[in-house]
Amino acid sequence: MSQYGKFTYPEISTQAEALQAAWEQLEKQQEWAAKYILNPAYEEIIFIGSGSSYYQALTMAATCRSWAGKSTAAYPSSEIYLFRDQAAPQGRSRLLIGVSRSGESTEVILALESVRDLPGWTIAGITCYEDSRMARLAECLVSPLGREQSTVMTKSFSSMTFLMQAAIAKGAGNVKALGELEAVMKRDAAVVREADAVVRMLTESKSFNKYIYLGMGAYGGIASEASLKIKEMSYVWTESYGTLEFRHGPKSIVDNGTLVCLLVSEHARSYELKVAEEMKEYGAHIVLITAAKGEDTAFADTVFEIGGAELSDEARSVLYLPALQYLGYYTALQRNVDPDSPKNLTQVVKI
Repeated sequence: MSQYGKFTYPEISTQAEALQAAWEQLEKQQEWAAKYILNPAYEEIIFIGSGSSYYQALTMAATCRSWAGKSTAAYPSSEIYLFRDQAAPQGRSRLLIGVSRSGESTEVILALESVRDLPGWTIAGITCYEDSRMARLAECLVSPLGREQSTVMTKSFSSMTFLMQAAIAKGAGNVKALGELEAVMKRDAAVVREADAVVRMLTESKSFNKYIYLGMGAYGGIASEASLKIKEMSYVWTESYGTLEFRHGPKSIVDNGTLVCLLVSEHARSYELKVAEEMKEYGAHIVLITAAKGEDTAFADTVFEIGGAELSDEARSVLYLPALQYLGYYTALQRNVDPDSPKNLTQVVKI
């Protein structure tokens, strides 16, 4: 058991360095942002990925809509490959951006290949491997320190999300957003250290039979990723929902053994906290990840403050990830499971 997590732990713990490297990489690839993000030739941008990469795509798309004012969507790769006309009807000029840590995921490659010669489609991508099949197929942003040995995505998710957000801000000429991302990058190392201590203490003192992750806006994809992380690493039962949507039926599963983790936005803070208070009344252990503690968060069992309340919700996205990733990691150790090598999974999924 002492060897469990020997790859996963350092990969979570070094994501601040991966963000810094991504920031520096964008300086080398500025032409990518200029060429693709605000190109008026594209009426719509579509991000695609599979698994964690799809959840990144959701956050990337939300950021692009907000910061660049572009019509933007996100889909699983297979939807574009197998159900393209339902997802993206003909008649518009589109940029299709593949998201893949390895750049080798079969579904992403098939989707990009299926449209590259069609009129009205242009392809691009983001990956951690500049020599990958996807990078040879399409011009890609590359997260140089996002590469991982463990099966589960952690710092690759953080650094690729951050890199794409920076490219969106750069391409849109959004100076304010770029400044916010630089502040996030400088804050990330402290958040990683603090998250490690808080989550370790939580998992050593409590155990749960269900895990629920809630998030809205740019955090919807992050909540889904959090749910997947703990499921992949520790095989526990978990679900994710839009925060207010959870009240419309799914809340019936909440009991005394349920952990409800809410990714608190500043935009909808008061509404979201009302949901968490209600779940507390049903017996759930409430974990809040928030920009700032306050009187309105005092009801919660665990509050992790990431800072940056003055920043946009989109910019803070990657600061929510360390605590969520450590929660998967420490829960796996608690259950005597190796988070490095989840059963039934491989680092690259091929068909």
